[in-house]
Amino acid sequence: MPDPGSARAAGAPAPAPDPAPVEAGTGADAGCAAGCPEALVAHLPGVVIERRIEWPDTDAAGHYHHSTVVRWVEAAEAVLLRRLGLAHLFGSTPRVHFEADYRARLWFGEAVRIELSVAKVGASSLHYVFTVHGEGGVEAAAGRMVIAHSASRATGTTPWPADVREVLTKSGPQAPELLTRDVEHC
Repeated sequence: MPDPGSARAAGAPAPAPDPAPVEAGTGADAGCAAGCPEALVAHLPGVVIERRIEWPDTDAAGHYHHSTVVRWVEAAEAVLLRRLGLAHLFGSTPRVHFEADYRARLWFGEAVRIELSVAKVGASSLHYVFTVHGEGGVEAAAGRMVIAHSASRATGTTPWPADVREVLTKSGPQAPELLTRDVEHC
């Protein structure tokens, strides 16, 4: 999307340079190539949530439908943004890319664990990485989602406000949202 603030009047001061992207896997604590999920640095936020596969999450074969992963990832994102005090971003962060690799089937009634982490904070974008694990720790899906910041009524992307960028780059892992184990499920 074009940046609506890119044009400036003649003689106006040049805008401050975009902040450098903050990316997982860079710096002294990187254990593998930049951007790989295993190299997530401690200061970038993330969250773990657990859900149970409900009947509407399944397809005719009885295992989870591929679109359910999108919903779970967005549920994890909602938990993360609320925990970070950034719920005001809802409605101003359109999705610009989503990809997933599906590796194992999950079945109705099974508990799943969704891990979502910020992998990179750009000037006006945010890259998440995620994994979905079934019971027994089997990795069922993994991928990434990219969102862009587009302030209310903007016609394109807009830079992250400084206070939001601060939270997105320095908050670290958040408390998980776990299923209660004392309820009997199918």
